[in-house]
Amino acid sequence: MWQEAIVCCIVAAAALHAAGKYLPAAARRRIVHLLTRCGADQARMAALLKTADSCGDGCASCGSCGDGAAPAPPLEAPGKHRVIKLRVQSGR
Repeated sequence: MWQEAIVCCIVAAAALHAAGKYLPAAARRRIVHLLTRCGADQARMAALLKTADSCGDGCASCGSCGDGAAPAPPLEAPGKHRVIKLRVQSGR
């Protein structure tokens, strides 16, 4: 009995992890919305499924809850690109 309950918990955690990693963003937002309607905490579910919490409709795209200003994209400094240098060794 306990083994089955533990296996169910492990399978549910694995499914949640796979959903957060491989599902499209729209599907993850829809799942967060459905779980929120069932009584789950929206901020916690959004963090688990790696989506941004929204105003409650699950879309997280209107920005009507915020101050109205869209956040500026991060600026990359010129010349700050990461370069991996390879050293080729000749086989002996």
